[in-house]
Amino acid sequence: MTVRIIPRLEIKGPNLVKGIRFEGLRVLGKPEAFARAYYEAGADELIYVDAVASLYGRNSLLHMVERTAREVFVPLTVAGGLRSLDDIRAVLRAGADKVALNTAVVADPDLIRAASRAFGSSTIVVSIEAIRHPDGRYEAYTDFGRESSGVDAFEWADRAVDLGAGELLVTAIDRDGTGTGFDLDLTRRIADAAPVPVIAGGGAGTMDQVARVIAESHADAVSLASILHYHLAATLPHDGDAFEGEGNIEFLRKGGASGRVTACALEALKADLVGRGVDVRPQAAEAA
Repeated sequence: MTVRIIPRLEIKGPNLVKGIRFEGLRVLGKPEAFARAYYEAGADELIYVDAVASLYGRNSLLHMVERTAREVFVPLTVAGGLRSLDDIRAVLRAGADKVALNTAVVADPDLIRAASRAFGSSTIVVSIEAIRHPDGRYEAYTDFGRESSGVDAFEWADRAVDLGAGELLVTAIDRDGTGTGFDLDLTRRIADAAPVPVIAGGGAGTMDQVARVIAESHADAVSLASILHYHLAATLPHDGDAFEGEGNIEFLRKGGASGRVTACALEALKADLVGRGVDVRPQAAEAA
């Protein structure tokens, strides 16, 4: 099976943001510009996450999804603040191909069954955002990593699939944005047990780490943010004044210092994976 490379765009208001362990969100640019660039560079899919939906109890990306769907012709998954069949229906009508559900389905697991019956299981992704505790236990968290659920991540993965999830998005919160590498154990245990595709997320800081999570954890796809965003943020033209008053813009002011993350272009990452014998789709899409 061809391994999918999926840029994950976390969005706050009109801006693309990125934090560490889902906190300290920094403005990187405009989501539509990044989405278009990733599409042209050969992204297999995109994930849009409303990073503040849990604070307001709703997803605010409908208009952005509509605009993106008119220009970007790869599957688009939307996450954040989707709490009912009506919410899911609205983002699908706006142009999303799939939805990723977390908080609402931990509170009401039967929503997975209802959604998969209404829209098809291939449309329903269950997002598992997990933290490893000192005793080795992995717990699923909700509300963009803010709230403990008391639910075992592995048991939840099994149940989500039984209820009709067509795909699992597995993110290690304590690795997110750190550049220290994926949680290979978390991903492997879920991927080896799940009869549906598993997307690995959280922690990519080098191309080698991306290759490792594919080879060692058997992920079907990889969700990437910092490693791609930091490269693109430093190369995409933007008007600095457009971001004043819209959040933490220190990253843009400092010219994109990425810390432990070795940023790279999507094309370079795919070429590196092909060179390692990983089956990925290497060609870039032609601009529409």
